[in-house]
Amino acid sequence: MNNKNKKSGSRLWLVLFWLYVALPLLWGVMSTLKKAMALFG
Repeated sequence: MNNKNKKSGSRLWLVLFWLYVALPLLWGVMSTLKKAMALFG
């Protein structure tokens, strides 16, 4: 039971880490695409 709880906790940290990485990355991509559309559109 302790091992399952530890695995669940590490999965939570993994999800939080990917959100920490992915959200700024997605924001940067969207910002770049908007500027590119304004430049070429």
